[in-house]
Amino acid sequence: MPSDDLSVDELEGVEPEAPPDVPRDAVLSVRNLHVDFPSDDGPVHAVDNVSFDVFENEIVGIVGESGSGKSVTSMAIMGLLPKRAQISGEVYFRGRALRDLPDKQLRRIRGAKIAMVFQDALTALDPVYTVGAQIAEAITVHDRHIGKADVQDRVVELLRLVGIPNPGHRAKEYPHEFSGGMRQRAMIAMSIANEPDVLIADEPTTALDVTIQAQVLEVMERIQERTNSAIILITHDLGVVAGLADRVMVMYAGRAVETGTVDEIFYSPQHPYTLGLLASLPRLDEDSRRVRLHRIKGQPPSLVHVPSGCAFHPRCQFARLPAPCSTEVPALRAIDDLDHVAACHFSEDVVKVRPDDLKTEAS
Repeated sequence: MPSDDLSVDELEGVEPEAPPDVPRDAVLSVRNLHVDFPSDDGPVHAVDNVSFDVFENEIVGIVGESGSGKSVTSMAIMGLLPKRAQISGEVYFRGRALRDLPDKQLRRIRGAKIAMVFQDALTALDPVYTVGAQIAEAITVHDRHIGKADVQDRVVELLRLVGIPNPGHRAKEYPHEFSGGMRQRAMIAMSIANEPDVLIADEPTTALDVTIQAQVLEVMERIQERTNSAIILITHDLGVVAGLADRVMVMYAGRAVETGTVDEIFYSPQHPYTLGLLASLPRLDEDSRRVRLHRIKGQPPSLVHVPSGCAFHPRCQFARLPAPCSTEVPALRAIDDLDHVAACHFSEDVVKVRPDDLKTEAS
């Protein structure tokens, strides 16, 4: 293992140690990630055997209902989970394992090479420091030799890049003086201060109106074009994913249930949960007075008592009970395209059904 005194640049010179199944050109790879939290009712299985890769200049969307494990996955990648979390599996950055790195080395990577935009900018930003001071700290903590004037120039440049008007003046203001959309853009400016290789955006448009959402997403696209960074976009909004992502991973009850390109997921879903999510989306070319959107029956399961077999089977119209759906956990497998996989025993049946087929005529 590298010495605790190695810099990020020296660490990048270490020969990659990832296993053969991790692509050498992947910027970030997650393998067999499990995260449990102890509770009075038993362990909470927040993330269950999740694996995926992210490549340079790619946007990967992670979607699912609240409680599906999206945010916990991102926090595990960043090494920000509480000590009580029971974690297994591995995270690789450019082929090097991160989970067992000393805290000192991990802190050098976190923020400099892998950065995160948190979903609630108001609580993520410190109310007693100016926005400019907080962005400046993000710069100087990873580059202690940069001059004060250069730092201030960089802060103004970053605020301008994310579309903050009058950035020189705004840098001297406090978070409460910014609107919600401006705070979110300031968070993005802080996260890209060191031009990270991977940017994790956790629900970056939550609680923003549609116009501001579009502006924030446009900023992220512009940032990627400039830096060629990889972006992990965590959201429950399939519309955001459709307009921004290259590939999608759908999560349910802590598990990845389907992955594929945006076109594969939206036009040829192979998992009943993905199909149900798409059927619940309104379309601009539909008459809402005549078409009733699909509703997935039931509620997401407790992560303390995850159903046996396929976790989705109590809500699934394709389930065959008891076997195999309630007795065997389905593995991710491909029907045709090896890069499009779904964890369903009957993907061949699901792929024959279109989302519109689940919608009904309004009475």
